[in-house]
Amino acid sequence: MHIDSLGFFWVNNKALNQKVLATEEASSQDRDPYLIALGERVRRLRAIRGVTRKELARAARVSERHLANLERGVGNVSILVLLQISKAFNCVLAELVGDVTTSSPEWLLIRELLQNRSEQELQQAREALAQLFVGQAVSTKGNRTQQIAVVGLRGAGKSTLGRMLAADIGYPFVELSSEIERVAGCGILEIHSLYGPTAYRRYEKRALEESLQLYPEMVLATPGGIVSEPSTMNLLLSHCYTVWVKASPEDHMVRVMAQGDFRPMAGNNEAMADLKRILAGREAFYSKADYVCMTSQRSLSEVFDALRTHIREVAGLPLA
Repeated sequence: MHIDSLGFFWVNNKALNQKVLATEEASSQDRDPYLIALGERVRRLRAIRGVTRKELARAARVSERHLANLERGVGNVSILVLLQISKAFNCVLAELVGDVTTSSPEWLLIRELLQNRSEQELQQAREALAQLFVGQAVSTKGNRTQQIAVVGLRGAGKSTLGRMLAADIGYPFVELSSEIERVAGCGILEIHSLYGPTAYRRYEKRALEESLQLYPEMVLATPGGIVSEPSTMNLLLSHCYTVWVKASPEDHMVRVMAQGDFRPMAGNNEAMADLKRILAGREAFYSKADYVCMTSQRSLSEVFDALRTHIREVAGLPLA
């Protein structure tokens, strides 16, 4: 009788487990497409900004589990939670829940004009708008070579190549991270821990504005996440001749580990997957640079010679 009871319990428990699995599978198949798209937008914004799920959950004051469900497109999410997440991302709520260019008739008309345009045509439109609204023309390529900005993810070789280039052409070498610390009056880690990522981006833009004023000639090494703030990126592109120092994900990982710095992957067992996701999210922004300098599978001297020759040619400097 005892065995029969156990057998009965086991059969019922097995049936219950099968029912739960079937319910979960059906739930996965029946997920609302909008919630799936919403989760993808959250993941994309997180990848672009280079923040972990844990960091975003803390900044948005929501549980990590709730955020994980949101990114999977599981369960409904309140508008207040989305508002907290958008504030943590420092973006408008419309960017999180949908397309901001559907928010007004003028946006729709502008969108229609820009739809199906090439990247080159869109760049021309952006520069024309910058000239119209900023009140000054975007500097020509020749003028911008007096202020050279090096962009790319940490571990690409920005500081190494930037210092070498600055010494070669006689420009001051400026680390924007050091300028951010000067403006904020504390270290980068302190800014993030005390004030959060939104405050850091404000200090970053202010430091860039001051650097552009203080150094009429410079080679500027920028933090990897500078592309995550459109207004800061626009400022950089309009005033500086930009160089994307590019490397493969594997080389990035090796170089970051050699530096003893695991940001923004600290505590994550899937560091390489996170790194590839960050690179994929930022690549479209990095590619707006005037020149791409690939460092993987090339010696330092080979990379620098190519960079030096290019910069001297566009700046009108002698090659000797």
